[in-house]
Amino acid sequence: MKINTMYHGEVEVDEILTFEKGIPGFVEEKQFVLLPLSDDETFFVLQSVATPGLAFILSSPFHFFRTYDFQLEEVAVEELGLQSEKDVAVYSILTVQDPFEKTTANLQAPIIINLKNRKAKQVILHDEQYKTKHPIFEKAEAKG
Repeated sequence: MKINTMYHGEVEVDEILTFEKGIPGFVEEKQFVLLPLSDDETFFVLQSVATPGLAFILSSPFHFFRTYDFQLEEVAVEELGLQSEKDVAVYSILTVQDPFEKTTANLQAPIIINLKNRKAKQVILHDEQYKTKHPIFEKAEAKG
């Protein structure tokens, strides 16, 4: 299927992610694709299939926050049909800033993807240590 995208123009896609309840704030948007944004697979675009102007920049939180850890609630495990940790991909939505070094990651509400059935969900964590705007280059700023 061909779709129009915000950052890649028209692209051919075949692996569609289904957010059965949409994404908070975009509940009507149920189908997305994950496209690479950087050659090193650090940054991705979560692109709406239906709305070319709706795309989120994502990254693995573990790339920037090595100790990031949480437990999924059983209801989320069931909704996603997860059977093994090996089937899970975790991403954080980034708020890209200018300059880029001020970009933040939403660690409070990760995107969880079941790699087997392509179901996805943005999960809201109830862990007070995680916020919606964690600087991804915090260590670099502390040195400078």
